[in-house]
Amino acid sequence: MPGRPLTLDEIVQGGLCMGCGLCAAVAAPERVAMVMTPEGRLRPVPREPLDAATDARINAVCPGVTVQGPDPADAALEAETDDIWGPADEVVIAHASDPDVRYRAASGGILTALGQHLVATGAVDFVLHVGAAQGAPMRSEARVDADPDGVLAGASSRYGPSTPLHDITQLLDRGRPFAVIGKPCDITGVRNLQRQDPRARELIRYALALVCGGMSDLTKSQGVLDDHGMRESELSLFRYRGHGNPGPLRAETEDGRAVEIGYNAMWGDEVGWALQPRCKICPDAIGEVADIAAADCWPGGGPSGEDAGFNAVLVRTARGRELFDAALRADAVTIDRASSVREMDDFQPHQVRKKNAVRARYIGMAAAGLPVPATPGLRTVKLAKQQPLSFLLTEARAARRRAKTGRLGEPPARLDRVWQST
Repeated sequence: MPGRPLTLDEIVQGGLCMGCGLCAAVAAPERVAMVMTPEGRLRPVPREPLDAATDARINAVCPGVTVQGPDPADAALEAETDDIWGPADEVVIAHASDPDVRYRAASGGILTALGQHLVATGAVDFVLHVGAAQGAPMRSEARVDADPDGVLAGASSRYGPSTPLHDITQLLDRGRPFAVIGKPCDITGVRNLQRQDPRARELIRYALALVCGGMSDLTKSQGVLDDHGMRESELSLFRYRGHGNPGPLRAETEDGRAVEIGYNAMWGDEVGWALQPRCKICPDAIGEVADIAAADCWPGGGPSGEDAGFNAVLVRTARGRELFDAALRADAVTIDRASSVREMDDFQPHQVRKKNAVRARYIGMAAAGLPVPATPGLRTVKLAKQQPLSFLLTEARAARRRAKTGRLGEPPARLDRVWQST
């Protein structure tokens, strides 16, 4: 890292950006635009030169620059911190009690059910989350919903890029309590903002995360259309999963054509995920700073077929404990059985490997001249010290090689260089 704040261009070109939109919220949207690049990534572009003070404010909240671990003061009373999985007061296998929520949502529908419970009980006035974009269902956009039906309408994971935090300053201006459901990097952005903005600390009452395998470029989705002779402008539906667990990807056109692709055919080979660069070096894809994190829970790391829908749930903070217990009493969620962080190793083996490797990957990036995130409180050095030297050298050399060839960075975003839909 240089001895000054990184500029937006340096954050993007260094491969640290995941397009959450928080920089635009902090700098003001009229000063920073979010554009879809030809690579299929949402990225910030300054509309005017940004001063050093604005760069400093952006760096302070950017979840690509700073990925801080959980605050021990927030932990639930009985929470223990695992080197891989972070704090957990309880780990259980659970699902949404409402069978329609369970069926429509990704996995067991836990995050949807918790969001519905929060607005139904008045614990928050609304939920900020992500759903299919109006009029462009292959793309995703932020949703603000104040009722259970609205929360359900945003159910089911969205695998492409989105900017969930782009309007968070305007939401704080409402002065009303709300919850955020998002990817771990989105929740890191929320926590970074809460350390800078007293309104965010007061008004963002709950932060819930999905355990994330990474965010694909929009080119991955476009490839589905190309393979089946569809155009984005023709789409009436593009559902990444859900309507079962895991449920198929389903695309429909206005003239009645449809295609379904099974989860393993679409996502079974990690090489073909088309992950954004930042996802490959993520130090917290498991939602350590969330109040509650929910994950897929397939033994061995992948589904062997369809099932009724289940989530592994990690209750992390005192506030998360309060919420989960209240949702259980209200029959919004149902526990199937107890689980453990060691069972999480089996459910999510790719998360274990990445957590063990991430410090070595940063060393390789730095050797190639790229900036790396600051990761206080995430135990990345401790975990690296537990790994064989051969593993660390392999990871560091591979990261350096990818960085040198441009695969851990990306071209700068420009207002005149944007995605052209087909």
